[in-house]
Amino acid sequence: MTHDVLILGGSYAGLSAGLQLARARRKVLVIDTGLRRNRFARTSHGFLTQDGSTPADIAAEARAQLMEYRTVEWLQAEATHAERMQDGFKVALRQGPEVTGKRLVLATGVTDVLPELEGLADRWGKSVFHCPYCHGYELDEGSIGVLATSPLSMHQALMLPDWGPTTFFLNGAFEPDHDQLQQLARRNVTVEHGIVHRLDGERADVVMRDGRVLPMDGLFTTTRTVVSSPFAEQLGCAFDDGPLGRYIRTDSMKATTVAGVFACGDAARPTGSVALSVGDGAMAGAATHRSLMFD
Repeated sequence: MTHDVLILGGSYAGLSAGLQLARARRKVLVIDTGLRRNRFARTSHGFLTQDGSTPADIAAEARAQLMEYRTVEWLQAEATHAERMQDGFKVALRQGPEVTGKRLVLATGVTDVLPELEGLADRWGKSVFHCPYCHGYELDEGSIGVLATSPLSMHQALMLPDWGPTTFFLNGAFEPDHDQLQQLARRNVTVEHGIVHRLDGERADVVMRDGRVLPMDGLFTTTRTVVSSPFAEQLGCAFDDGPLGRYIRTDSMKATTVAGVFACGDAARPTGSVALSVGDGAMAGAATHRSLMFD
Protein backbone atom coordinates (compact mmCIF):
# COMPACT_ATOMS: atom_id res chain seq x y z
CA MET A 1 0.00 0.00 0.00
CA THR A 2 1.25 3.48 -0.84
CA HIS A 3 0.74 5.88 2.06
CA ASP A 4 -0.01 9.55 1.59
CA VAL A 5 2.96 10.46 3.78
CA LEU A 6 5.95 8.64 5.25
CA ILE A 7 7.35 10.31 8.38
CA LEU A 8 10.91 9.28 9.22
CA GLY A 9 11.33 9.97 12.93
CA GLY A 10 8.72 9.69 15.65
CA SER A 11 9.96 12.18 18.21
CA TYR A 12 8.38 15.57 18.90
CA ALA A 13 8.62 17.06 15.40
CA GLY A 14 7.52 13.88 13.65
CA LEU A 15 4.62 13.38 16.06
CA SER A 16 3.47 16.95 15.57
CA ALA A 17 3.63 16.63 11.78
CA GLY A 18 1.70 13.39 11.96
CA LEU A 19 -1.06 14.95 14.02
CA GLN A 20 -1.79 17.62 11.42
CA LEU A 21 -1.91 15.00 8.66
CA ALA A 22 -4.03 12.61 10.69
CA ARG A 23 -6.57 15.33 11.33
CA ALA A 24 -6.71 15.84 7.57
CA ARG A 25 -7.60 12.12 7.29
CA ARG A 26 -4.44 11.30 5.36
CA LYS A 27 -2.83 7.84 5.48
CA VAL A 28 0.37 8.26 7.45
CA LEU A 29 3.15 5.84 8.35
CA VAL A 30 5.60 6.87 11.08
CA ILE A 31 8.90 4.98 11.11
CA ASP A 32 10.91 5.38 14.30
CA THR A 33 13.80 3.75 16.18
CA GLY A 34 12.87 5.25 19.56
CA LEU A 35 16.16 7.12 20.10
CA ARG A 36 15.18 10.68 20.99
CA ARG A 37 17.95 13.26 21.26
CA ASN A 38 16.92 14.27 24.80
CA ARG A 39 16.57 10.72 26.14
CA PHE A 40 19.46 11.40 28.54
CA ALA A 41 17.65 14.24 30.34
CA ARG A 42 15.58 13.57 33.44
CA THR A 43 13.09 16.36 32.76
CA SER A 44 12.06 18.69 29.95
CA HIS A 45 11.37 22.39 30.45
CA GLY A 46 10.06 25.39 28.55
CA PHE A 47 7.19 23.63 26.75
CA LEU A 48 3.76 24.92 27.78
CA THR A 49 1.62 22.45 29.79
CA GLN A 50 4.55 19.98 29.98
CA ASP A 51 7.12 21.94 31.99
CA GLY A 52 8.98 19.50 34.25
CA SER A 53 7.64 16.34 32.58
CA THR A 54 10.02 13.59 31.58
CA PRO A 55 10.91 13.50 27.88
CA ALA A 56 9.67 9.92 27.65
CA ASP A 57 6.28 10.83 29.13
CA ILE A 58 5.79 13.71 26.68
CA ALA A 59 6.62 11.48 23.72
CA ALA A 60 4.47 8.60 25.00
CA GLU A 61 1.42 10.80 25.55
CA ALA A 62 1.85 12.41 22.12
CA ARG A 63 2.16 9.02 20.44
CA ALA A 64 -0.92 7.68 22.24
CA GLN A 65 -2.96 10.68 21.08
CA LEU A 66 -1.69 10.36 17.50
CA MET A 67 -2.51 6.65 17.33
CA GLU A 68 -6.15 7.39 18.17
CA TYR A 69 -6.50 8.43 14.52
CA ARG A 70 -7.44 5.46 12.33
CA THR A 71 -5.36 6.55 9.33
CA VAL A 72 -2.05 6.45 11.22
CA GLU A 73 0.29 3.45 11.40
CA TRP A 74 3.45 3.17 13.50
CA LEU A 75 6.44 1.06 12.55
CA GLN A 76 9.21 0.53 15.09
CA ALA A 77 12.04 -0.03 12.66
CA GLU A 78 15.26 1.39 11.28
CA ALA A 79 15.02 2.94 7.83
CA THR A 80 18.22 2.61 5.82
CA HIS A 81 17.63 4.26 2.46
CA ALA A 82 15.22 6.77 0.88
CA GLU A 83 14.75 7.09 -2.86
CA ARG A 84 12.57 9.17 -5.13
CA MET A 85 10.25 7.38 -7.55
CA GLN A 86 8.15 8.77 -10.39
CA ASP A 87 5.04 9.05 -8.22
CA GLY A 88 6.50 9.40 -4.75
CA PHE A 89 9.15 7.86 -2.51
CA LYS A 90 10.24 4.46 -1.31
CA VAL A 91 12.09 3.74 1.91
CA ALA A 92 14.10 0.60 2.61
CA LEU A 93 14.09 -0.89 6.11
CA ARG A 94 16.80 -2.78 7.99
CA GLN A 95 14.30 -5.61 8.41
CA GLY A 96 11.12 -5.91 6.41
CA PRO A 97 9.83 -4.92 2.98
CA GLU A 98 10.15 -1.47 1.42
CA VAL A 99 7.42 1.09 2.12
CA THR A 100 6.19 3.80 -0.23
CA GLY A 101 4.54 7.19 0.13
CA LYS A 102 3.49 10.16 -1.97
CA ARG A 103 5.31 12.59 0.33
CA LEU A 104 8.19 12.32 2.77
CA VAL A 105 8.75 14.16 6.06
CA LEU A 106 12.26 13.99 7.53
CA ALA A 107 12.12 14.35 11.32
CA THR A 108 15.11 12.24 12.29
CA GLY A 109 16.76 14.77 14.59
CA VAL A 110 20.47 15.16 15.25
CA THR A 111 23.16 13.41 17.24
CA ASP A 112 25.30 15.35 19.71
CA VAL A 113 29.05 14.75 19.37
CA LEU A 114 30.27 15.46 22.90
CA PRO A 115 33.61 16.95 23.92
CA GLU A 116 36.10 14.24 24.79
CA LEU A 117 36.50 14.64 28.52
CA GLU A 118 36.48 11.88 31.12
CA GLY A 119 33.21 11.88 33.07
CA LEU A 120 31.32 14.17 30.73
CA ALA A 121 29.29 11.61 28.76
CA ASP A 122 28.12 9.94 32.01
CA ARG A 123 26.70 13.27 33.18
CA TRP A 124 25.18 14.42 29.87
CA GLY A 125 21.59 15.51 30.43
CA LYS A 126 21.92 15.11 34.19
CA SER A 127 24.46 17.72 35.32
CA VAL A 128 26.08 18.60 31.97
CA PHE A 129 23.88 20.48 29.48
CA HIS A 130 23.90 22.62 26.36
CA CYS A 131 20.75 24.77 26.81
CA PRO A 132 20.37 27.16 29.77
CA TYR A 133 16.69 27.76 28.98
CA CYS A 134 16.06 24.03 29.33
CA HIS A 135 18.10 23.35 32.48
CA GLY A 136 19.51 26.55 33.99
CA TYR A 137 16.64 27.36 36.36
CA GLU A 138 16.83 23.99 38.12
CA LEU A 139 20.41 24.71 39.24
CA ASP A 140 18.81 27.13 41.72
CA GLU A 141 21.46 29.85 41.26
CA GLY A 142 24.23 27.44 42.20
CA SER A 143 27.75 27.39 40.80
CA ILE A 144 27.77 27.01 37.02
CA GLY A 145 30.66 26.06 34.77
CA VAL A 146 31.03 26.63 31.04
CA LEU A 147 33.45 24.32 29.26
CA ALA A 148 34.86 26.01 26.17
CA THR A 149 35.00 24.03 22.94
CA SER A 150 35.48 26.97 20.52
CA PRO A 151 35.08 30.75 20.40
CA LEU A 152 31.31 30.08 20.22
CA SER A 153 31.46 29.18 23.91
CA MET A 154 31.80 32.91 24.68
CA HIS A 155 28.08 33.20 24.01
CA GLN A 156 27.27 30.61 26.67
CA ALA A 157 29.66 32.18 29.17
CA LEU A 158 28.01 35.58 28.77
CA MET A 159 24.50 34.10 29.09
CA LEU A 160 24.88 31.83 32.10
CA PRO A 161 25.35 34.45 34.85
CA ASP A 162 21.59 35.06 34.69
CA TRP A 163 21.22 31.55 36.17
CA GLY A 164 24.07 31.56 38.69
CA PRO A 165 27.71 32.53 39.38
CA THR A 166 29.66 31.36 36.35
CA THR A 167 33.18 30.07 35.78
CA PHE A 168 34.43 29.90 32.20
CA PHE A 169 36.86 27.00 31.68
CA LEU A 170 38.87 27.91 28.58
CA ASN A 171 40.55 24.48 28.53
CA GLY A 172 42.88 25.49 25.70
CA ALA A 173 39.96 25.79 23.26
CA PHE A 174 40.53 29.49 22.62
CA GLU A 175 41.88 32.62 24.29
CA PRO A 176 39.58 35.65 24.76
CA ASP A 177 40.96 38.93 23.50
CA HIS A 178 41.01 42.14 25.54
CA ASP A 179 37.48 43.19 24.58
CA GLN A 180 36.10 39.75 25.30
CA LEU A 181 37.76 39.68 28.71
CA GLN A 182 36.12 43.00 29.49
CA GLN A 183 32.74 41.62 28.44
CA LEU A 184 33.22 38.64 30.75
CA ALA A 185 34.27 40.90 33.60
CA ARG A 186 31.16 43.05 33.18
CA ARG A 187 29.08 39.87 33.56
CA ASN A 188 31.13 38.84 36.63
CA VAL A 189 32.34 35.67 34.92
CA THR A 190 35.39 34.01 36.47
CA VAL A 191 37.86 32.95 33.78
CA GLU A 192 39.84 29.76 34.38
CA HIS A 193 42.81 29.41 32.02
CA GLY A 194 43.96 25.95 33.12
CA ILE A 195 43.34 22.59 31.47
CA VAL A 196 40.46 20.41 32.68
CA HIS A 197 41.45 16.82 33.44
CA ARG A 198 38.07 15.22 34.17
CA LEU A 199 34.66 15.62 35.79
CA ASP A 200 34.02 13.98 39.13
CA GLY A 201 31.55 13.88 42.01
CA GLU A 202 27.78 13.53 42.14
CA ARG A 203 27.24 16.63 40.02
CA ALA A 204 29.96 18.18 37.91
CA ASP A 205 33.07 18.80 40.00
CA VAL A 206 35.78 20.01 37.63
CA VAL A 207 39.15 18.40 38.30
CA MET A 208 41.98 20.46 36.81
CA ARG A 209 45.21 18.99 35.48
CA ASP A 210 47.11 20.77 38.28
CA GLY A 211 45.05 18.87 40.87
CA ARG A 212 42.61 21.59 41.88
CA VAL A 213 38.95 20.60 42.24
CA LEU A 214 36.33 23.25 41.47
CA PRO A 215 32.84 22.06 42.54
CA MET A 216 30.05 22.96 40.08
CA ASP A 217 26.33 22.38 40.43
CA GLY A 218 26.10 22.15 36.65
CA LEU A 219 28.28 22.46 33.58
CA PHE A 220 27.30 23.78 30.14
CA THR A 221 29.11 23.14 26.90
CA THR A 222 28.46 23.27 23.17
CA THR A 223 28.37 20.09 21.13
CA ARG A 224 28.88 19.42 17.47
CA THR A 225 25.68 18.12 15.90
CA VAL A 226 25.23 15.81 12.92
CA VAL A 227 21.94 14.95 11.24
CA SER A 228 21.05 11.48 12.50
CA SER A 229 20.21 9.92 9.15
CA PRO A 230 21.58 9.94 5.58
CA PHE A 231 18.19 10.37 3.90
CA ALA A 232 18.46 14.07 3.04
CA GLU A 233 21.81 13.47 1.36
CA GLN A 234 20.51 10.38 -0.45
CA LEU A 235 17.63 12.44 -1.86
CA GLY A 236 19.85 15.37 -2.84
CA CYS A 237 18.51 17.91 -0.34
CA ALA A 238 20.62 21.02 0.23
CA PHE A 239 22.14 21.78 3.63
CA ASP A 240 23.10 24.95 5.46
CA ASP A 241 25.99 25.41 7.88
CA GLY A 242 24.97 26.41 11.39
CA PRO A 243 27.04 27.31 14.45
CA LEU A 244 26.95 23.71 15.70
CA GLY A 245 26.86 21.78 12.44
CA ARG A 246 25.05 21.27 9.14
CA TYR A 247 21.25 21.14 9.00
CA ILE A 248 18.74 20.50 6.22
CA ARG A 249 17.77 23.63 4.31
CA THR A 250 14.05 24.39 4.31
CA ASP A 251 11.83 27.32 3.39
CA SER A 252 9.30 28.97 5.71
CA MET A 253 6.87 26.09 5.08
CA LYS A 254 9.52 23.47 5.96
CA ALA A 255 9.87 22.30 2.34
CA THR A 256 13.35 21.12 1.42
CA THR A 257 15.01 21.81 -1.93
CA VAL A 258 13.65 18.48 -3.22
CA ALA A 259 10.00 18.55 -4.28
CA GLY A 260 7.76 16.46 -2.06
CA VAL A 261 10.26 16.27 0.80
CA PHE A 262 9.70 18.27 3.99
CA ALA A 263 11.96 18.44 7.05
CA CYS A 264 11.35 19.58 10.61
CA GLY A 265 12.81 19.57 14.09
CA ASP A 266 16.47 19.68 15.08
CA ALA A 267 17.59 18.21 11.74
CA ALA A 268 16.19 21.25 9.93
CA ARG A 269 17.18 24.18 12.12
CA PRO A 270 20.45 25.55 13.55
CA THR A 271 19.35 25.08 17.17
CA GLY A 272 16.35 23.42 18.74
CA SER A 273 14.15 22.52 21.69
CA VAL A 274 11.02 20.46 22.30
CA ALA A 275 8.79 23.51 21.84
CA LEU A 276 10.50 24.57 18.60
CA SER A 277 10.37 21.01 17.26
CA VAL A 278 6.63 20.77 17.91
CA GLY A 279 6.05 24.06 16.11
CA ASP A 280 8.25 22.97 13.22
CA GLY A 281 6.38 19.70 12.95
CA ALA A 282 2.99 21.40 12.89
CA MET A 283 4.11 23.59 10.01
CA ALA A 284 5.63 20.66 8.13
CA GLY A 285 2.50 18.56 8.55
CA ALA A 286 0.19 21.30 7.34
CA ALA A 287 2.49 22.16 4.42
CA THR A 288 2.75 18.52 3.40
CA HIS A 289 -1.04 18.28 3.36
CA ARG A 290 -1.26 21.41 1.23
CA SER A 291 1.18 19.88 -1.25
CA LEU A 292 -0.98 16.77 -1.53
CA MET A 293 -3.96 18.96 -2.36
CA PHE A 294 -2.46 21.58 -4.63
CA ASP A 295 0.92 20.56 -6.09
